[in-house]
Amino acid sequence: MNKPGLIVAPLTPFTSDLKVDEAALRRQIDYIVKDCGATMVVAAGVEAQEYTYLSMDERKALIRRTIEFVDGRSPVMVGISHPSFRTSIELAHYAQDLGAAAVQLLAPLRPFGGPPTDSDLVAYFEAVSREVALPMTLYLNAGPGADVSIPATIALAQIDRVQMIKESSRDLARVSRLIVEIDRAGHARYFTTMQMLLITLQLGGSGATMPPPGAEIARHLIDAYVARDYERAVALQLQFALFPAKWMHRGLAPVMKAAMRLIDVPVGEPYPPYVSLNRDELASLAALLKTTVLARKEPAHADG
Repeated sequence: MNKPGLIVAPLTPFTSDLKVDEAALRRQIDYIVKDCGATMVVAAGVEAQEYTYLSMDERKALIRRTIEFVDGRSPVMVGISHPSFRTSIELAHYAQDLGAAAVQLLAPLRPFGGPPTDSDLVAYFEAVSREVALPMTLYLNAGPGADVSIPATIALAQIDRVQMIKESSRDLARVSRLIVEIDRAGHARYFTTMQMLLITLQLGGSGATMPPPGAEIARHLIDAYVARDYERAVALQLQFALFPAKWMHRGLAPVMKAAMRLIDVPVGEPYPPYVSLNRDELASLAALLKTTVLARKEPAHADG
């Protein structure tokens, strides 16, 4: 079988004055490439990366530094999401000039209110695809983006430039149908996320996208699945049953940043005014991580 893909989205570390901490970013990317075995790295592409707090110049600098720190060890896909298709095109050209392998574009909400129609979404992606030479990933995440229907998703996947789908839904009925109608039908490669990884692989999907350190668990799961060690693959999938779900009242970025701190690959605190887990939550998370494959690292003190 072709080895499934693991697309990893580095968390954005900030200094005390809310600038991107480049030293911490470089250290994290080394971890993503070596320990997570990323088949592709995402630069400023998903909301857990907190890139939306950055100015356009800062966003471009984050993209540039991510590509520089990956240093050719893995292809890089650049997030170009923006309500304006012209700005998305500008970011795509910037990514291409830097040597990116692909771009990722969130299915947008209408800036003036109301959900976009299917024809709105197709028109938006076609407008971008006409001006972009790189392969495009359709990013589906209802909330920050549009809630895209199954028929619209299939239609978007048939745009020639759209070669990958990033699906954030945990809806098995939706995922299984779209794997059949998109990935197995040959329109685009279909990627899900942590909680859906094993079933995605079993149904014929292409892999998953996620931040670290969940990506390290996913790498072990993919290795077990490829080796046909299905009992181990199931055990590894169950490591996502509580992590990060048990602490998601804090949000994905704070939970994953806390976990990175606990495995001694610190990436700082969430962008304010949002806060990290409290002491009791950190202790509970540290105890859980000791039961996962991440336990090979010595966790930092939860109150440190």
